[in-house]
Amino acid sequence: MKCGKRPEQALLRPGNCVHGPSRCLSWKRITCILFLPFILSGLAPSIKYKEHLASGEVRPHLPQYSRFNWSHLTPLELKNQSVGLQTESITGSNPYFTLGGHKFLIFGGSIHYFRVPREYWRDRLLKLKACGFNTVTIYVPWKLHEPQRGKLDFSGNLDLEAYILMAVEIGLWVILHPGPYICSEIDLGGLPSLSPFAPNWLLQDPKLRLRTTDKGFVEAVDKYFDHLIARVVPLQYHQGGPIIAAENEYGSFNKDKDYMPYLQKALLKRGIVELLLTSDSAKEVQRGSTKGVLATINMNTFQKNAIDSLYKVQRNKPIMVMEYWVGWFDTWGSEHKVTNADDIEKTVSEFIKYEISFNIYMFHGGTNFGFINGAINFGKHRGVVTSYEYDAVLTEARDYTDKYFKLRKLFGSILEFPLLPLPELIPKAVYPSVRPSLYLPLWDVLKYLNEPVISNKPVNMENLPINNGNDRSYGFILYETPICSGGELHADVQDTAQVGVRRLSMEVFLNETSIGILSNVNQNLDIPEVRVCQLLRILVENQGRVNFSWKIQGQRKGLTGSVTINNIPLEGYYSLEMKTNFFERFRSATWRPVPNSYLGTAFYLGTLKAGSSPKDTFLRPLNWNYGFVFVNGHNLGRYWYIGPQETLYLPGAWLHPEDNEIILFEKSKNGSYIQTIDGPML
Repeated sequence: MKCGKRPEQALLRPGNCVHGPSRCLSWKRITCILFLPFILSGLAPSIKYKEHLASGEVRPHLPQYSRFNWSHLTPLELKNQSVGLQTESITGSNPYFTLGGHKFLIFGGSIHYFRVPREYWRDRLLKLKACGFNTVTIYVPWKLHEPQRGKLDFSGNLDLEAYILMAVEIGLWVILHPGPYICSEIDLGGLPSLSPFAPNWLLQDPKLRLRTTDKGFVEAVDKYFDHLIARVVPLQYHQGGPIIAAENEYGSFNKDKDYMPYLQKALLKRGIVELLLTSDSAKEVQRGSTKGVLATINMNTFQKNAIDSLYKVQRNKPIMVMEYWVGWFDTWGSEHKVTNADDIEKTVSEFIKYEISFNIYMFHGGTNFGFINGAINFGKHRGVVTSYEYDAVLTEARDYTDKYFKLRKLFGSILEFPLLPLPELIPKAVYPSVRPSLYLPLWDVLKYLNEPVISNKPVNMENLPINNGNDRSYGFILYETPICSGGELHADVQDTAQVGVRRLSMEVFLNETSIGILSNVNQNLDIPEVRVCQLLRILVENQGRVNFSWKIQGQRKGLTGSVTINNIPLEGYYSLEMKTNFFERFRSATWRPVPNSYLGTAFYLGTLKAGSSPKDTFLRPLNWNYGFVFVNGHNLGRYWYIGPQETLYLPGAWLHPEDNEIILFEKSKNGSYIQTIDGPML
């Protein structure tokens, strides 16, 4: 789900733009600013927006507009960047945005760089520009940029500055969402869950309240912002860069009245000078707005009540829809969500008609590679699926949709300059099916891992003293202890799969035999009597932390309390991190030939033959049950027979010519083979 903020509203009526001369920009540095500018020229009939809404005359089609021309208002063409994004209100006219002193209408689209292989960034951004958009909104996931406290990662697929600079090259402005919280259906809304060396950092301290001015949280945010904001300050509009605004959301949380003013000051004192925005749904806009910051709203269709809610918060300000949801995300066990392209076109037409700036969430969704997916919990925990396709304007595999063509036609009809030619579609390929020939039961892998950590009580995932004190916030943990008698096992556990299907988050074993499942719904299990001492083992998975609402407070994963059977505690645990070096540890292992049928947790090894020129494809694990797929060390994400997603997107950029290694980590039973197809099954 997307979390939003609110724009300020005032009476809207079309006005005339004064078009300045074409300029040529030569700049040394680009600044990070959140905004999408469009020059408006004589929009629509002169009628006040609020009055028009009150009359109920919301028409689906555009009237005859004057055509817009903002061709000289791009990051590379606008030479004088002394006057940034501002709001203006003139008697007899609707309030409006200006950029460089020129009237603007923002057409924005969201693309998450962390959900797209770096090799494909340019293709996605070019398609955004070619559709007619002039701004890209960028969300920054703290969780990924600080995987270990104090060790920041802005390299490779997380090179934020390179992504912003690429947007400039293509001619796009930037609206930045620096966080610390971004929602975005990412684990814990982008907040880091791990915390080395400091007992009061985020999820290690059960008393610490996230997204408040609690001392521990503020200290962590301050240190992170010291790194992040220093990187984006030189990319602001006023320093010659593309960033025209910065945004944050809080209304859906609303637990600390001092928190949003704290974030505002945190950005200002570190050098952010561009327009600041909040973004919330209509019912939360009053709770999420803050003095001195422009409020914006989020919606999934043109809504009069949402505009009215914004108008009550602020008058004489332009309206902006910061997140116009053109689709929705999927969760495991639910139906695939789709929206109507005609409805999207109609809503965007209304935005333009009434001079409402907007940002489409998502223009391109991408993929929850690895373990980064978030979750929702409105009575039941439901993990977000691997594909973040979102029924967006551009598909997960960067193909055009009806929404794309309808919006491009609409934008092309109101622009005085030609749109960029459509970038060519990226071809897909179908490769020979892969039947894994070798496997390693989980128990054979343990000797290749690091020595287990011994403790007198189980420790939840966020507090494991491993990885130089940085714990294990993703993936799997295996707890084990010897027992010499049966009885009732009790465990305080966190995380479940959907109600109504077999819960797979915590599986209990005696030696190598599965004997049952634990969850936060069912925390007890009868252990049969044993004649000789055996190892009691519990395999725990983080299936995604909640990314929305106050429930982010209770997202510690794993065994969160005591585990007893005759008062015997678990004594050791292994961390199954499943990074590249994880697999390298058992390269020398003796893999076994795959039997016709194997029930249990295991790794399966196969080879995908991609030919001399690899291309994008989709993997379909036929008859496999639940697990993850790794190709050449890249974690493609989770598969699960309950759907709705049946395929995993495999970028051609991650394939080698000819032979490619595929490893499946399957929790239940082996399937037949892995099929490749040239389109998704969602």
